[in-house]
Amino acid sequence: MLAQLKAALGGDLDRITRCVKLGVFVNSAPDFKGQPLVANAVSDMMVEIMGDAGRHARFAVGTIGPADFACSVEAVFLVT
Repeated sequence: MLAQLKAALGGDLDRITRCVKLGVFVNSAPDFKGQPLVANAVSDMMVEIMGDAGRHARFAVGTIGPADFACSVEAVFLVT
C-alpha cells in the first residue's frame, strides 16, 4: 500500500499529512471472528510510522473470495 502511494506521489511520502481511514478485508472462514485482531497489525503500523497523524477510522470484515490472499487493505490518506 505504501509502495503504491509512494509511486503515485512521485516518491514524496512527506506529502502525506494524515491516514484518514483503513478498510481491512480478511480472507477467512465463515465462523472466524478475529478480523479486527488481524487488522490491528496495519493499524499499529500506521501509528508507528506516522505518529498521531497515523490514527484513523477503520473497519475490518471477513471475506471468502476466489483470490488466494490473507487480507487486503483499502486506505484513504490526506495528501498536500
